[in-house]
Amino acid sequence: MRLFVVFVVIFFISLPPAHADNETASRANIVPATESALASKSLLLDISPVGPNKVVAVGQHGHILLSSDGDNWQQANVPVRSTLTSVYFLNDQLGWAVGHDATILHSSDGGLNWKIQQYLPALEKPLLDIYFKDAQQGVAVGSYGQVFRSEDGGATWHSEFHQELLPQDDLEYINELKTEDEEAYLDEIAFILPHFNSLVPDGNTLYLLGEMGLLAKSIDFGLTWQQFDSFYQGSFFSMGKTQKGNLLAAGLRGHIFLSLNNGLNWQEVATNTTALLNDIVFTNDERIFVLGNNGMLLISTDEGESFMQRPQQDGKALIAGIWFKSKLLAVSDVGIKVLSLPKG
Repeated sequence: MRLFVVFVVIFFISLPPAHADNETASRANIVPATESALASKSLLLDISPVGPNKVVAVGQHGHILLSSDGDNWQQANVPVRSTLTSVYFLNDQLGWAVGHDATILHSSDGGLNWKIQQYLPALEKPLLDIYFKDAQQGVAVGSYGQVFRSEDGGATWHSEFHQELLPQDDLEYINELKTEDEEAYLDEIAFILPHFNSLVPDGNTLYLLGEMGLLAKSIDFGLTWQQFDSFYQGSFFSMGKTQKGNLLAAGLRGHIFLSLNNGLNWQEVATNTTALLNDIVFTNDERIFVLGNNGMLLISTDEGESFMQRPQQDGKALIAGIWFKSKLLAVSDVGIKVLSLPKG
């Protein structure tokens, strides 16, 4: 399959004054996350490295947890109780987290303390992922095609509408609507795009994964996107590159796809499961782990060409994972888990 490129003008939509007013009013009523001895056993949705020697996990009730060994966890000071869905650290000091209420948080001390950069509960749309390519330039994505961009380290954010990711029929429809009814156009574009689930950086390329088979790439940090020809109609949740440079993508109902030529062609890999697959974890010893619902753990030792099952006994959803100090750590609806792996 080939990439098709659509050259269009992207509409950069600044948040209107009403949103700014709503954010100011909402911040006045914000309640910070509370310290809980059970935070490490509560619903957690993402886990990421903080430099080489620490990891961070985020989740329900604004919980953010830090660990230097994967066993003992310290709760951070967080100014919101919104559910947090994703976290990313540029280095061992600078990090960002996103979540419900279109929340964007920032830490400059390795995750111990956080401050609000954006909080828009009136939108009623969660953000699902965030990535910074340096200390200034960042992108956050979420439900219904939300994209927020910052060029000043997150001090300010502006929203973008990427119409090049629409099917042709929808694109013609909204362009016609824009000339006939501006208010209806703005209402329509707020919900017409699919959910954007994940951002995957790969050198100077940034990949975007989403609903309805959305898989796109950008070489200008998300200012424009090139969408792959459709080869799957379900949602993608995770993608990464193997040690040999092959692309591996995972999504709904046990679907895993492998590309040996940088995404031009894809082949489905047998998994023998219908579990939703949430995350792909790559190790430095050529093993690849895929984490899924119902405790499903898939393991590959051949660059993702085949997988064996190693389901976890408790059957809890494995939502995200990381290979850290020779352990596979996962977050789940019962908090942090150190996963059981086959010996050898």
